[in-house]
Amino acid sequence: MRRLIAGWGTVLAFALFGGDLLSESTLDKWPLEVLLFAWILGVILWCAFGVVVEADHLAEMLGEPLGTLILTLSIVVIEVMLISAVMLGGGGSPTVGRDTMFAVIMIVLNGVVGLSLVIGGIRHHTQEYSLEGASAYLVVIIPLATIALIMPSVTRSTSDETLSTTQAILFSLATAALYAIFLIIQTGRHRDLFTLEEGDEHRPEERSPRAIARHTVLLVATVLPIVLLAKRLDKVVSHGIHDIGAPVALSGVLIALIIFTPEGVSALKAAYANKLQRTVNLCLGACLSTVGLTLPAVLTIGLITGRDVLLGLDPSGIVLIALTLLLSVVTFSGPRTTVLAGAVHLLVFFVYLVLIFSP
Repeated sequence: MRRLIAGWGTVLAFALFGGDLLSESTLDKWPLEVLLFAWILGVILWCAFGVVVEADHLAEMLGEPLGTLILTLSIVVIEVMLISAVMLGGGGSPTVGRDTMFAVIMIVLNGVVGLSLVIGGIRHHTQEYSLEGASAYLVVIIPLATIALIMPSVTRSTSDETLSTTQAILFSLATAALYAIFLIIQTGRHRDLFTLEEGDEHRPEERSPRAIARHTVLLVATVLPIVLLAKRLDKVVSHGIHDIGAPVALSGVLIALIIFTPEGVSALKAAYANKLQRTVNLCLGACLSTVGLTLPAVLTIGLITGRDVLLGLDPSGIVLIALTLLLSVVTFSGPRTTVLAGAVHLLVFFVYLVLIFSP
């Protein structure tokens, strides 16, 4: 309830006084700008944690495949709304979709996976997970990431890192179709490859229409403030990036952090508790849903609005994503993980952070 009060109270405050709070005279005063940024970001993150909590409740009560779909779509809705706010805002950044997808892959596959393996390795030495499940994730992530972030840099239909209209339509349909096939496999006959270990002591919630309706209403009521505050956050961030001369890619990094922080915390807790299978499901699942659903959404927005959508990475980005995917295949090539693999992932993540500010 406190999340809803904070979220909707902030929405009301900006609806009534947004013109004054977000005016140039206010944003030009850096203490006020920092306070506005902390306020909006804090409320959005708090509501994002609430979305994951309510989605988890529904997942427990509804089971598969509805549980997986609700959790995935809840996170992707937040991501797409934040990206849309930036794309359709005053700046109209054409690279925000690319920057966000790239940031999610780097943060998830290197930062969170690396830290999880280090934490789990230090506490438990080696950890086990379903090798077949991780392989299934990666076999879909690798082609989708290549199509989304590398292919536009090497195609010749356009002069820049974009896709032609025909390519955008066909790639969107193919990407969405492959993701749908994966969901059918994951929630159907091969669901056992992605289930948590039997030692998990989590007790399923009671399934009742009243409880389902209550959590559904709370889920929607918690998502809406994030969507409504997205454009306000973009205005503050864009102004701050312009003022300090920071790279535009920081917008994508911020969006990635907002959408994955709740799941990232859950992934780290699972690794600490020696439940690496849950960490793998959270990390690889979030990475797959980001590429599989965000790419069609971003391309659709571009086609409808007529805005350019720059997707292709520069050479350093291509090297980083290729290294990350190769490293992930090696890391998840055996049934156990160690601290060493986590340390290598963290090194690649550190290189990514350095290249944001010093390309």
